[in-house]
Amino acid sequence: MTSATDRTELFHALHKPGPLALANAWDVASALVVEAAGAKAVATTSAGVAWSLGAPDGDALQRERVVDLVARIVDAVRVPVSADIETGFGGTADEVGETVRAVSAAGASGVNIEDGLGAGQRDVAEQAERYAAAREAAPGIYLNARIDTFLRQVGDPGDRLARTVERAERYLEAGASGIFVPGVADVETIAVLAKEIGAPLNVLVGPGSPAVDVLAKAGVARVSLGSAVAEAAYAVARRAAEEMLTKGTYGSVEDAIDYGELNALFRR
Repeated sequence: MTSATDRTELFHALHKPGPLALANAWDVASALVVEAAGAKAVATTSAGVAWSLGAPDGDALQRERVVDLVARIVDAVRVPVSADIETGFGGTADEVGETVRAVSAAGASGVNIEDGLGAGQRDVAEQAERYAAAREAAPGIYLNARIDTFLRQVGDPGDRLARTVERAERYLEAGASGIFVPGVADVETIAVLAKEIGAPLNVLVGPGSPAVDVLAKAGVARVSLGSAVAEAAYAVARRAAEEMLTKGTYGSVEDAIDYGELNALFRR
């Protein structure tokens, strides 16, 4: 079995040239399914994790529960694991550092920390301090800095791209390894971001997004499905329940993974 250091080094390398394609998981079973499909790494979705543990997305979970889940996923899969830890589960930079230290100790090769705050974004200088604390807490970890300018539609649309690049520069100076810009879908803007940001660029994808090979040509290093896979899984649960309760039929579960195939993933 490869060491935690080896997995972390591999995770860094998977971004160059990329793109690293991540179908985000939310529990051990989904992580095993993603790995079995051929994924080179597993990343969690904070929303899916929160929902699976009975909480809404948005820093509502206790840090310890997230760390415990990350440790379980790391123990179950052979590939590197990156943990989405929302805004860092801490009000201060030191608390963010404590979270990252714990997640790193649990075996995570990467973390994703967002700069969103309420309907807007955290002050850039304050957020840079949080990234600096994360880097100090785990010097080798892949620190993915999420910038929510486009996702939350902050400020004047005409200068969102420039402000995103400015934030990226500050976060990279603070120790970020890569930059995640969700909420941007047009290839032209993505290509400019990839060119202007001096680090691997991560974008959020889903139905209607450019294909992975198109994004690769635009310079993207990492693509993430985010909470979409968990949302789709819960949609199946809803359709199955509604079909059974209203029609008395069961077609919604026809394409399920075979019981034996899924169960065998847990036998290591």
